[in-house]
Amino acid sequence: MNVKEYNQAVDLYSDNVFRFILKNIRDEERARDIVQDSYEKLWRNAENVNPEKVKSYLFTTAYHTMIDVLRKEKRQTYMEDYQIPEETHDEQYSDLKEVLNEAVKRLPEIQRTVILLRDYEGYSYKEIGDVTSLSEAQVKVYIYRARVFLKNYIGKMEMVV
Repeated sequence: MNVKEYNQAVDLYSDNVFRFILKNIRDEERARDIVQDSYEKLWRNAENVNPEKVKSYLFTTAYHTMIDVLRKEKRQTYMEDYQIPEETHDEQYSDLKEVLNEAVKRLPEIQRTVILLRDYEGYSYKEIGDVTSLSEAQVKVYIYRARVFLKNYIGKMEMVV
């Protein structure tokens, strides 16, 4: 990877990586730091990165950097320790985006990560497995659980619209 390809990767993917990290940790400054660290790692390892796979490399690096930051702060939630609340959103409300964002915030970290990669970024199950070091089956299970939670949280669409 040369300087031109690196700059092109910054132009093409920095906003997407930032949004992905921000949706997970909800702290703009830390998200910027993680994205910056990811691009620094890309620069240091530029000669070993295939320019065609730079997007996957960046998302994987950003994801692992985010996990390291969260572990350092001891904020990681394990699925076995997390009880999914049986909440629903019963009030009539018309801002679906706000309701959905609130529901996504309430997901356990791993479910939020896989659902964002799948539904917001458009990654395949295999690509998500590569980024998160999970098997395709685990990815599908986490996405299913996240969607069930979101469906239960949002409730009937008539209540939202």
